[in-house]
Amino acid sequence: MSKATLTISSKNYSSWSLRGWLLCRMAGLDFEEKLLPSDDPDIRAELLLLSPSFLVPRLTDGDVSVWDTLAIAEYLSELNPGAGLLPTERVARAHCRSISGEMHSGFSNLRSALPMNLKARFPGFRIWAGAQADIDRILAIWRECFEAHKGPYLFGAAPNLADAMYAPVCTRFLTYDAKLDADCAAYCQTIMALPHMQDWVTAAKAEPEELDELDVEF
Repeated sequence: MSKATLTISSKNYSSWSLRGWLLCRMAGLDFEEKLLPSDDPDIRAELLLLSPSFLVPRLTDGDVSVWDTLAIAEYLSELNPGAGLLPTERVARAHCRSISGEMHSGFSNLRSALPMNLKARFPGFRIWAGAQADIDRILAIWRECFEAHKGPYLFGAAPNLADAMYAPVCTRFLTYDAKLDADCAAYCQTIMALPHMQDWVTAAKAEPEELDELDVEF
């Protein structure tokens, strides 16, 4: 049987590609990467938030094709329940799905004002009210998880679906110098220290392509 294939775009800019890739790694899936070029008009439109739908990541596994991040997570969880992508306890599992869904469908101000860019750093970046409201909501979600599950990850001792969904936010907070309390700052450091995240960041920084439209200060 051939390996599964995960189609992704820029590792520097594509937060959705990072989420799908992390989920596949967390699930222990043996897969190959297919990297779409950032000069593809459709991919460029997606990275600039001009596409009406997400084109990547797309997971192909035999005769199965899954192109939505949450659907990829559910598929991987069914494929390998022991990977722990979802909590085993019913209430925690519902909570995990809820906050993952909130990230999946929300926080549009954060996405547009603070695009993911792993190569960049903007000390003292001015964050406007719309994006700050999104940040405040995300930090409230994290604190609620820390209180309920005691960390270091959102649902306890090991990373799961929710951590994969919020991992790109951690990179944004670092890029744009967001002001965080000690617990949330420590969580970002924990996520960035994951070996899979380190691998992704190393590859992102080696990418030669740049999208000028995403390299501006808002």
